[in-house]
Amino acid sequence: MRTSLDFSSWSSVLSTVLGLLLVTCLMMGIRLLFMQTVQKHRERENRQINERLKSLIAAYKTLGGSFTGTLSVSPMHLRDLRQAEAETEEGSANINEGLAERRRRIRDAVEAALSDIILLGTEEQVALAAKAAQDMVEGRPIETSALVTSLRSFIREALDLEPIPGKVPIPAQGPARPAAGGGTGRRSTEGGASGSRRGSGAGAGGEGMGMGGGLGRGRHEDSL
Repeated sequence: MRTSLDFSSWSSVLSTVLGLLLVTCLMMGIRLLFMQTVQKHRERENRQINERLKSLIAAYKTLGGSFTGTLSVSPMHLRDLRQAEAETEEGSANINEGLAERRRRIRDAVEAALSDIILLGTEEQVALAAKAAQDMVEGRPIETSALVTSLRSFIREALDLEPIPGKVPIPAQGPARPAAGGGTGRRSTEGGASGSRRGSGAGAGGEGMGMGGGLGRGRHEDSL
């Protein structure tokens, strides 16, 4: 200790103080670099967790957004529905287009949700989602209640929420039903746009007639 700290002269005191300051600055720099590295690592982990939770919550809402109605997902495409309708006893090719479109939209949303779960879910969730996707590929209707229960438990645990008591009965959940009226909205929008175009054309024609009348009156007054 005596050899490292020398206070025998002003020069030795100055060199000792400078040495201590240099060592202190070096240690503080190393500490700040370490803290910054740890902070960046935590921020990256938090972003990953947030994105994962966001995707899984969206999948939960898609797969378990309904408690009533048909809680299974039909794997049939629109062409399969038309073929099945054509093979009925009546032999009619007319089907309920609204119901077919609704089933198609539900199936597409469920397929996207299963894909997200296979990518970001836990081992149990990936197994359930893979089984559901395989059943859909093979043409079998699927139930999503077990997968929804697993997602609900994982999301509540990740958000530090207490688990739902076992005495609370939760009915079986199925895929969310898409909102209807998309085509009507598009038609009304197109009708409004065409009406505004017709109104603009009529306004332009009225202005042209007004300008023509004004010029005619001006010429008449000049001739007088």
